Amino acid sequence: MKKFAFIIHPINVRRDVARKYPVAKYLPESLVALAMPYIPVKVASHITGIRSEGTGAEIEGWFIGCPLTPTQLLSMPTEDVYKRLVRCGKIAEDLGAGIIGLGALTSVVGDGGITIAERLNIAVTTGNSYTVATAVEGAKRGAALMGTQMHEANVAIVGAAGSIGHTCAVMLARDAKSITLVGRNVERLAPVAAEVAARNPNVTVTGDVREGLKNADVVLTVTSAVDAVILPEHLKSGAVVCDVARPRDVSVRVAKERKDVLVIEGGVVAVPGDVDFRFDFGFPAKTAYACMSETMMLALEAAETGVYESFTLGKTVSAMQAETTQQWAHKHGFRLAGFRSFETDVKDETIAAVRKAAGRAPK
Repeated sequence: MKKFAFIIHPINVRRDVARKYPVAKYLPESLVALAMPYIPVKVASHITGIRSEGTGAEIEGWFIGCPLTPTQLLSMPTEDVYKRLVRCGKIAEDLGAGIIGLGALTSVVGDGGITIAERLNIAVTTGNSYTVATAVEGAKRGAALMGTQMHEANVAIVGAAGSIGHTCAVMLARDAKSITLVGRNVERLAPVAAEVAARNPNVTVTGDVREGLKNADVVLTVTSAVDAVILPEHLKSGAVVCDVARPRDVSVRVAKERKDVLVIEGGVVAVPGDVDFRFDFGFPAKTAYACMSETMMLALEAAETGVYESFTLGKTVSAMQAETTQQWAHKHGFRLAGFRSFETDVKDETIAAVRKAAGRAPK
C-alpha cells in the first residue's frame, strides 16, 4: 500500500491548537503562540480508508503537525523554518511515506518546497496545482449560484502576482468579460497582465484593493497575507468571493455586515472511499483541502506507476499542471464538495437570502 504524509500548522492559533491540546482554549492566544516554537513537530493523526473509484487502489497517510503560527512561519529565519519542515519530512520517511504535502503557509516559505525536496528522500508537493483547479471551478460555480454569467462578469484576482493567483487569472481570462489583477506590487503584475491579455484584452492592474474590487462581480482571492485584506466596504452588492487563502483574506466582518455578498471557501474536496482523518481540522467528514487532495492523488498515481512524483514545486503553477490534477481527480473520484463559508456549510437558503438582499431574482 502506498503511503503519504501532509504537514499541517495552526491557522487560528487558540482554536486550532485546542483541537489537539484542549487546554489551549483556556489560555491567552499570545501565550499559546509564544509556546509554539518550543513544541516539537509530531504525528497528529493516522489517515485510513482512501480508495480510488477508478483503480480501486487504497492508500494511507499521516498528518504531521508543525506547531508554528502563520506569523512565525513568515517572520522566522527561513533556514529555521526549513529545519522544522525537513524534520516533518524525516518523520514521514520513517513512517514509510513516499510523498509529503506542504499545507497552508508551509508551501509559501522560501522557494516553495524546492529546498525541502532537495533535503528529503521522498517526493514533495505544495498541492497548489489542484488548489488552482478547484479555485477556478469554485469561482465559476459561485457565480452561477448568484445568477451571474461569466461572460458578462468583471472578475478580480487578489494576489494575482503569486503562483496560484497568476494561473487562476490565466485560466479565467477567456471566460470573463474583464479581468482586474490586484497586488501589493504593481510591477510584479505586469507579466501576469501580458499573459492574461493574450486571452482577454480587457485587463487592468492595481495595487489598491478598494479600486480593484469596486466593480467586481466575481472575486478570487489568494494572498499570503496574515491578516484580512478584503473588508465589507470593498465589495459590490451581489458579488461572489471565492477565498482560497489560509489564513482567510476576507474579514469575518463581511459575513456580519454584507448580507448581499456570497463568500465561499475554495478547495473543499470530497475524498473517495471511507476516509477517516482522525483529526478535526474544521471540515465536514470525508472532505479535505485541495492541497491535501493533490498529495493523496499523487500517492494513488504512485500505486499505478510505482513512482512518487514531486509534482508542484516552486513559485509557479502552470495551467497544464492544474488541468492534469483535474484529470486525476476525475479518475480517482475527488470532487468539489459544495461550499463552506466561515466554518459553516453554504445551504440553498443561504444563497436565496444573499440573492434577495442583493435584489436578484430567486433561483
